[in-house]
Amino acid sequence: MSTSQPSFVDSDPSGARTRISQLRSDPPRSILILQTKHIGDLVLSSALARNLQLEYPGVRIVFLCDGRFASFLTANDIASEVVTFRRSYMRGTPLRRTQELVLTLFKLRRYHFDMVVDITDTKTSRFISGLLGARVRVGYHPSERAPRWLERQPANVKAKPFGYGGRHFLHRYLSPLEALGIELRAPSPDIRPMPIETTKALALLDKFHLRPGAFVAVHAGASFPGRRWQPERFAAAIDRISAETGLDVALVGSPDENEVVEKVLANAKTRIVNLVGALPLETLPALFKQARLFLGNDSGPMHMAAAAGIPVVGLFGLQSPVRWGPVGAPNIPMRPSMPCDCVGGDLCERPDPNKACCVWRLEVAPVVEAVLELLARTHTALEAEM
Repeated sequence: MSTSQPSFVDSDPSGARTRISQLRSDPPRSILILQTKHIGDLVLSSALARNLQLEYPGVRIVFLCDGRFASFLTANDIASEVVTFRRSYMRGTPLRRTQELVLTLFKLRRYHFDMVVDITDTKTSRFISGLLGARVRVGYHPSERAPRWLERQPANVKAKPFGYGGRHFLHRYLSPLEALGIELRAPSPDIRPMPIETTKALALLDKFHLRPGAFVAVHAGASFPGRRWQPERFAAAIDRISAETGLDVALVGSPDENEVVEKVLANAKTRIVNLVGALPLETLPALFKQARLFLGNDSGPMHMAAAAGIPVVGLFGLQSPVRWGPVGAPNIPMRPSMPCDCVGGDLCERPDPNKACCVWRLEVAPVVEAVLELLARTHTALEAEM
């Protein structure tokens, strides 16, 4: 067990030090992590789960997340079990939201959790944390969105907004460890796919005649058009990278990104292997581990590739890589100069970084140069290890 001192954000009226001290003599058997956001957030949160597993050997780590991501967490050894909810229902009518919330609470209460770690930090997640009766409840102080006068923060161990002196969102998700006095032994995400996922990935590579370590994985999609680099620029970059390195190129992504992918394929002269929709989300990290490099937009697959340990060139717009850049692997984040001369017109909805088109200002040449630089740098490092 760690002997690190817990980092508190304020005085200790709730007896947090006593609770933490008791954890050393009576460690938790089951921990719930409330992370109901997106796949990139879950990848970053995997470092929190890994450190909790190291601190409390044999503990059951359960995530609450959107149902789409459940198999990803279990297939990559991030969670022991997953409790799911339907995000679309939580955004529906008041009746539908209430029904989904009651059902979720019913499923969670059966576990009798010893600890709840709320890193979602919303009104709903705080409400759930307060109703589960765990002896240790970790939450942020101050909250990202301050509770209103009828709301409260149910945490009895309070974490700083960002832990370990960091500014990246990874440090937000690691901050509960600091509040608990847990030594940081796994400082970044490190996804370890189950052997069956590696077998699936290798079979797919063999089917499309892709050699492990000899292809670039490219993700041209993202959740909003403003976060997607132009398909014709991806195509031009792919042509140059392939011509200068001899590496194959494989496009990855979900089936709903087919429209973007078709534009890339239509504009490229190079042979490109289209793997979009060819494998489930849980197998994607195993595929990334076989790639030589990842090139893609600021999105969940970018974080997944970095957590798989391959070099990453990530393309950013208004959202800062200081806060959301790839971590855990050699990387070069690309971002146009700021402040941005708007190129998105009516499509942009600043200051929301998810709805701003600044990434469109990135030119092809510097992106290709970044890819070639990172390939050269990591090739030298690989040779040194051999």
